[in-house]
Amino acid sequence: MLIIPSLTRKQTLLLVVAIVGALAVVLSMLSRSVLPAPPRKIEMTTGAVDGAAHQFALRYQAYLKANGVTLDLKPSTGAVQNLERLSAGTPVGFVQGGLGILTLDPQETDSDTDLRSLGVIGYEPVWMFASPALAKTLAKGLVPLAGKKIAIGAEGSGTRKVSLELLQAYGINATNATLSTDGGMAAANALLAKNLDALFIIGAPQTPAVQLLLGKQEEVYLVSMEHAEGLTRRFPYLSLVSLKAGSVDPAQDRPRQDITLLTTTANLVARQDLHPALAYLLLEAARDVHKGATLLNKPGMFPNGIATDYPLADEAARYYRDGRSFFQRYLPYWAANALQRLLLVLVPLVAIAIPIFRIVPRLFEFKEKNRLYRRYAVLLEMERDITSRRLSPGEIAKATARLDKIEQEVSHMKFSLDFSDRVYTLRQHVDYVRRQLHAHAEHDTANAGQPAA
Repeated sequence: MLIIPSLTRKQTLLLVVAIVGALAVVLSMLSRSVLPAPPRKIEMTTGAVDGAAHQFALRYQAYLKANGVTLDLKPSTGAVQNLERLSAGTPVGFVQGGLGILTLDPQETDSDTDLRSLGVIGYEPVWMFASPALAKTLAKGLVPLAGKKIAIGAEGSGTRKVSLELLQAYGINATNATLSTDGGMAAANALLAKNLDALFIIGAPQTPAVQLLLGKQEEVYLVSMEHAEGLTRRFPYLSLVSLKAGSVDPAQDRPRQDITLLTTTANLVARQDLHPALAYLLLEAARDVHKGATLLNKPGMFPNGIATDYPLADEAARYYRDGRSFFQRYLPYWAANALQRLLLVLVPLVAIAIPIFRIVPRLFEFKEKNRLYRRYAVLLEMERDITSRRLSPGEIAKATARLDKIEQEVSHMKFSLDFSDRVYTLRQHVDYVRRQLHAHAEHDTANAGQPAA
């Protein structure tokens, strides 16, 4: 146990308890202000209710609920509206590739946006379905769509944005074609009912409308464009992916040949001020939801931090580089988070506390030494005075009283055992100076009894 000079063991214990209590109060204040606990409820903007993004979000919701966090889902018309909501303050959501700041202007820096990417979670191809006769003519380009009725997605959707750009590249617009705002299952059913000539859907292979149309190979065709690679030069946010022959239904030979698709990517995007613990929890949910294989990718490809549309969040960079933290591997979410927050604040406090526990005893020791040294200074002054001149009887009496006072003060002071020898030495030195005074007084008395020469 730490023993502080001049204090009893009980007093020392009380001082240590006081210091520890003060550090605990500082720890509590820091944990609440500098590192507040993560919220137990957040919002997420998803996409159309019948789309793959919203279905993914439902799985995120279940994962977070199992860890004590409520994820409030907000369906939207699509990626454009999601981006608007994120910019307005919604904590997290899905954003289609091609809409992010790094895609629009690669020269932008992290400080130019409050949004951060938690990673790419999968491919979102540009699925273009058409009637069998029309689909064959579209292989060489989209010019045959002139005069046709085409579903390009709702206002605020990423599908609409990309569809319009592709159509405009071939000179197709609202003046020479009928552009419908239908999307999702409504558009798919309209195409099957021959109320549409073609439609665009941008979404994961798990999108219900895509799954429906892929199973109707005799009624509608998935267009494979020969210009696909050339279009990726014109639209850099697009890349190529291949839907392999037989991957949809090997028994039915669907599709009958490899189909080249233009594709974007889906980004999980969060605001920069999202609590780090929630960022890690969302990354864990993303890994759980998107780690499997799809028609377009092998297992384990997603999520990843490659070619994101927004600057990669620091938590995501560490997650993809180092994986889950030690505590997250072996402890539940809230326990791991509480322990990490505690250690993050406790380590610097310990670094402060160790010097304090070293300095405090030295300060007390200095105080005790100073009490002794001040009295030694008085003794030294008196001794020099005695040896340098003859003192009058009144000065001798005054000096004697002063020595008695020093001895009385020392006898009533409380010192630790470490200072016992120094206290006794001081008292011996007091006696030594007192003897000098007595000798000086006797010498003066003897000289006073002799006749003058």
